[in-house]
Amino acid sequence: MDLQALIEPTVCGMGYELVTLERVGRGLLRVYIDKPGGIDLDDCTRVSNQLTRLFAVEHVDYDRLEVSSPGLDRPLTKAADFVRFAGERVQIRLRLPIEGRRKYVGLLLGLDEDRVRMRSGAGELAVALADIESARLAPEFAMKEVARRKA
Repeated sequence: MDLQALIEPTVCGMGYELVTLERVGRGLLRVYIDKPGGIDLDDCTRVSNQLTRLFAVEHVDYDRLEVSSPGLDRPLTKAADFVRFAGERVQIRLRLPIEGRRKYVGLLLGLDEDRVRMRSGAGELAVALADIESARLAPEFAMKEVARRKA
C-alpha cells in the first residue's frame, strides 16, 4: 500500500501540506505536516484524529502514530519546496560529489528547469534535482540575541 498516496489527499483536504512520512521500527508511523504560519498542537491533534479514522477504514497496519511539524530545519522534498523557500539558507547533500564535495550549505536561489540553484562559500552551484540525496532548511540563530534573552 502506498501510504503517501493514501495520506496526502486527506492531509491536503484539511488545509495542510504533507511534508514527509516515515515508518520507524516497532510499528511507529511519523507524519510531518506544515502550513503557512506554522503548525501547533491543535493542528497535530486534528490531523492525527483524522488519520486514525482513515487507517481504520483502510486497514493500515501500525502501532503508533506521531503527527508533528517538520521543525525549523524542515526537509525540502518536492520541487515546489525549492521555489517556496528561495532566499532561505539550506543544506544540500548530493548523491555523487561535485569537485570532491557532497555537502553544501548556502543561500537557496531557486529552481530553474529541474536544477536547484544555490550560492555557497564555494560559489554558485546548479545541480539537477534528481542528483540531490537530501535537502533541508539550515536556519541560523543569532547567538547575541539568545544571550541577551537569558540575561
